[in-house]
Amino acid sequence: MSTSFEAQGAIHSIDQTREYGQNGFTKREFVIKLTGEGEKAEYPNYIALEFLKDKCALLDTYKQGDEVKVTFNLSGRLWSAPGKPEKCFTSLQAWRIESATEGGGNDGYNQPMPNYDESSFSSGGSFDDDVPF
Repeated sequence: MSTSFEAQGAIHSIDQTREYGQNGFTKREFVIKLTGEGEKAEYPNYIALEFLKDKCALLDTYKQGDEVKVTFNLSGRLWSAPGKPEKCFTSLQAWRIESATEGGGNDGYNQPMPNYDESSFSSGGSFDDDVPF
Protein backbone atom coordinates (compact mmCIF):
# COMPACT_ATOMS: atom_id res chain seq x y z
CA MET A 1 0.00 0.00 0.00
CA SER A 2 1.34 3.41 -0.89
CA THR A 3 1.58 6.48 1.29
CA SER A 4 -0.80 9.38 0.73
CA PHE A 5 0.45 12.92 0.20
CA GLU A 6 -1.27 16.33 0.27
CA ALA A 7 -0.72 19.45 -1.80
CA GLN A 8 -2.40 22.84 -1.65
CA GLY A 9 -2.69 25.18 -4.57
CA ALA A 10 -4.75 27.16 -7.03
CA ILE A 11 -6.19 25.28 -9.98
CA HIS A 12 -4.30 26.35 -13.10
CA SER A 13 -6.11 24.12 -15.62
CA ILE A 14 -8.61 21.25 -15.79
CA ASP A 15 -8.66 18.87 -18.73
CA GLN A 16 -11.73 17.01 -19.90
CA THR A 17 -12.31 13.38 -18.94
CA ARG A 18 -10.69 11.09 -21.49
CA GLU A 19 -11.42 7.43 -22.17
CA TYR A 20 -8.65 4.95 -23.01
CA GLY A 21 -8.86 1.45 -24.44
CA GLN A 22 -11.88 -0.74 -24.95
CA ASN A 23 -12.57 -1.32 -21.26
CA GLY A 24 -13.78 2.25 -20.65
CA PHE A 25 -10.81 3.32 -18.49
CA THR A 26 -11.16 7.06 -17.80
CA LYS A 27 -8.66 9.66 -16.65
CA ARG A 28 -8.93 13.41 -16.00
CA GLU A 29 -5.81 15.50 -15.59
CA PHE A 30 -5.48 18.87 -13.89
CA VAL A 31 -2.67 21.22 -12.89
CA ILE A 32 -2.33 23.22 -9.67
CA LYS A 33 0.06 26.03 -8.82
CA LEU A 34 1.33 25.22 -5.33
CA THR A 35 0.49 27.84 -2.70
CA GLY A 36 0.96 25.93 0.54
CA GLU A 37 3.43 26.50 3.33
CA GLY A 38 6.98 27.14 2.15
CA GLU A 39 6.05 28.11 -1.42
CA LYS A 40 7.60 31.28 -2.85
CA ALA A 41 5.59 33.36 -5.33
CA GLU A 42 8.72 34.33 -7.29
CA TYR A 43 9.47 30.63 -7.99
CA PRO A 44 6.07 29.03 -8.70
CA ASN A 45 5.70 25.25 -8.76
CA TYR A 46 3.10 23.69 -11.05
CA ILE A 47 2.22 20.03 -10.63
CA ALA A 48 0.06 17.79 -12.80
CA LEU A 49 -2.28 15.36 -11.07
CA GLU A 50 -4.90 12.95 -12.33
CA PHE A 51 -8.18 11.44 -11.22
CA LEU A 52 -9.01 7.93 -12.43
CA LYS A 53 -12.31 6.18 -13.17
CA ASP A 54 -15.28 7.35 -11.06
CA LYS A 55 -13.16 9.97 -9.27
CA CYS A 56 -13.03 12.07 -12.48
CA ALA A 57 -16.37 13.66 -11.58
CA LEU A 58 -14.89 15.18 -8.39
CA LEU A 59 -13.49 18.03 -10.51
CA ASP A 60 -16.91 19.03 -11.89
CA THR A 61 -17.61 21.55 -9.10
CA TYR A 62 -14.24 23.31 -9.40
CA LYS A 63 -12.95 25.93 -11.82
CA GLN A 64 -9.68 27.60 -12.72
CA GLY A 65 -8.39 29.76 -9.87
CA ASP A 66 -10.08 27.83 -7.03
CA GLU A 67 -7.83 27.23 -4.02
CA VAL A 68 -7.86 23.49 -3.23
CA LYS A 69 -6.25 20.83 -1.09
CA VAL A 70 -5.61 17.57 -2.96
CA THR A 71 -4.83 14.17 -1.46
CA PHE A 72 -2.97 11.81 -3.79
CA ASN A 73 -0.83 8.70 -4.08
CA LEU A 74 2.52 8.59 -5.84
CA SER A 75 2.69 5.89 -8.50
CA GLY A 76 5.40 4.87 -10.95
CA ARG A 77 6.26 2.24 -13.51
CA LEU A 78 9.08 1.29 -15.83
CA TRP A 79 8.76 0.96 -19.59
CA SER A 80 11.26 -0.49 -21.99
CA ALA A 81 11.34 -1.40 -25.66
CA PRO A 82 13.95 -3.47 -27.45
CA GLY A 83 16.92 -1.33 -28.40
CA LYS A 84 15.72 1.73 -26.45
CA PRO A 85 16.69 2.99 -23.01
CA GLU A 86 14.43 2.19 -20.08
CA LYS A 87 12.04 4.98 -19.01
CA CYS A 88 10.32 5.62 -15.71
CA PHE A 89 6.85 7.17 -15.63
CA THR A 90 5.55 8.80 -12.46
CA SER A 91 1.91 9.67 -11.74
CA LEU A 92 0.28 11.67 -8.96
CA GLN A 93 -3.07 9.88 -8.64
CA ALA A 94 -5.49 12.08 -6.73
CA TRP A 95 -8.37 10.56 -4.81
CA ARG A 96 -9.69 13.54 -2.81
CA ILE A 97 -10.10 17.25 -3.50
CA GLU A 98 -11.54 19.88 -1.19
CA SER A 99 -11.68 23.63 -0.97
CA ALA A 100 -8.72 25.14 0.87
CA THR A 101 -10.60 28.33 1.77
CA GLU A 102 -12.26 28.82 5.16
CA GLY A 103 -15.76 27.46 5.50
CA GLY A 104 -15.51 24.52 3.11
CA GLY A 105 -16.65 25.40 -0.36
CA ASN A 106 -16.88 23.12 -3.36
CA ASP A 107 -16.08 19.83 -1.65
CA GLY A 108 -19.33 18.27 -2.88
CA TYR A 109 -20.86 18.09 0.59
CA ASN A 110 -21.44 21.77 1.37
CA GLN A 111 -23.60 22.67 -1.59
CA PRO A 112 -26.62 24.91 -0.96
CA MET A 113 -30.11 23.43 -1.08
CA PRO A 114 -32.22 24.36 -4.10
CA ASN A 115 -34.86 27.02 -3.48
CA TYR A 116 -38.27 25.41 -4.01
CA ASP A 117 -41.51 27.32 -3.66
CA GLU A 118 -45.09 26.03 -3.70
CA SER A 119 -45.67 27.08 -7.29
CA SER A 120 -43.00 24.68 -8.52
CA PHE A 121 -45.03 21.70 -7.21
CA SER A 122 -48.31 22.47 -8.90
CA SER A 123 -49.24 23.09 -12.48
CA GLY A 124 -52.34 25.13 -11.64
CA GLY A 125 -53.23 27.70 -9.04
CA SER A 126 -54.16 25.27 -6.24
CA PHE A 127 -52.09 22.55 -4.65
CA ASP A 128 -53.78 19.15 -4.25
CA ASP A 129 -52.30 17.37 -1.27
CA ASP A 130 -54.77 14.46 -1.32
CA VAL A 131 -52.79 11.23 -1.21
CA PRO A 132 -54.24 7.76 -1.99
CA PHE A 133 -52.94 6.01 1.13
